[in-house]
Amino acid sequence: MNKTTNQLRNKGVLDKAQSIGLSLMTKLASSDALDQLKLRKFLERSFYHGSRTSFSTLSKTQKFLKPHSKQPQQRLQSQSKNLFDLSLTAEQSMLREAVQRFASNAIYPSAMQADHQSIFPKDLLEQADELALNFYALPEQYGGVATEQSAVSNVLIAEDLARGDFSLAAGLLSTFSVINAITRWGNPDIQSQYLADFAEQTDIRATIASQENTPAFNPFELTTQAEALDQDFQISGEKTMVVMGEYADILLVNAMYQGKPELFIVERDDSISMRPSPAMGLRAAETVTLRFHQTPARRLSAEDFDYQAFLDFGHLMWCAMAVGTCEAVKAYCIQYANERTAFGEPISHRQSVAFMIADMAIEIDAMRMLVWNAASLAEAGKDFHRETYLARLLCAEKSMKIGTDGVQILGGHGFTKEHPVERWYRDLRATAIMQSGLHA
Repeated sequence: MNKTTNQLRNKGVLDKAQSIGLSLMTKLASSDALDQLKLRKFLERSFYHGSRTSFSTLSKTQKFLKPHSKQPQQRLQSQSKNLFDLSLTAEQSMLREAVQRFASNAIYPSAMQADHQSIFPKDLLEQADELALNFYALPEQYGGVATEQSAVSNVLIAEDLARGDFSLAAGLLSTFSVINAITRWGNPDIQSQYLADFAEQTDIRATIASQENTPAFNPFELTTQAEALDQDFQISGEKTMVVMGEYADILLVNAMYQGKPELFIVERDDSISMRPSPAMGLRAAETVTLRFHQTPARRLSAEDFDYQAFLDFGHLMWCAMAVGTCEAVKAYCIQYANERTAFGEPISHRQSVAFMIADMAIEIDAMRMLVWNAASLAEAGKDFHRETYLARLLCAEKSMKIGTDGVQILGGHGFTKEHPVERWYRDLRATAIMQSGLHA
């Protein structure tokens, strides 16, 4: 009892000190004397670095004072708690830094030409292999670096890749997504065969073929059919908007079997015909339509397969990419608004422009919180369908608004291919259109 009382008393002292510090900082920031003495920028930098250090120390202290529990905890605290814990592990932070560097140094410079030519850059695949991107999905026992499947880490990778480009991120994640699905649901024979191949042969490409060209497409009512043979299966039907379908050696295909949708692994052969299916967005991902003519296939999992979860994991990846691309839109618009002058001053001084960018920041944070929360529930083994559905609704609506506002802020320039916002606007539309095709 005394130990608990002391912990609460210490926490109260820390919270009171934090409150007093914030109050003093607020009063000082509103003082005109800072501008007169030209000390505002200096103090802002000092407060930034000081507050970051102090809050980090405070966080560690509070964790030290917090009673230890042997029960596994959800990464994001349950909704009955007062606060969310959005902190990442040290490994996830380092992973984000590496992926963000790759996005800015390799993906972004290639995006404009790739979109214009509707061709995925081959050298980008080689650079992704050097980054060992797919090894973050491969389990350790098969030569990868993943000690366990982490839905949170997967959406972080998708978000950071999409800061470079939405379409190229989708292409890079196609093989990554198939590895995740096989790891999560593949039976032991399929895992031992295909996961070992992915580890040993880094040039193997894979993708998910799930979308069909039907009115009001329902992923639970597929026209693609699977038929059982002596030991394996064969499938017939057509899939459209298949990301990187031309280069895929292995395809993960959903088809109806005994009245319900299942997943099947298909190896590329002559029974599969292909034609391009160009679209308004995702041009660099080289989307194609594939036709299966009694194509040999293997069932991914004979039991414990959750088709709804398969769709939800895919939706989370598209939502995460929308968040990353919206971050790119916001950053580009801030830079443009500060550099573009009208009537003798930057257009960022206009409230209409400033409010649009502020709205972008608000919506991006809301989108990210919903996506991270859903991924956290999935990682904890809890039901995450509701949270994924809410995330998809918000991301589909707000990403399009952010894309539209990005074009609007640039005015006539936003309509030209000189600036990337028109490409981001077209790509972000895929958030609401694509039904899976990726997997966390």
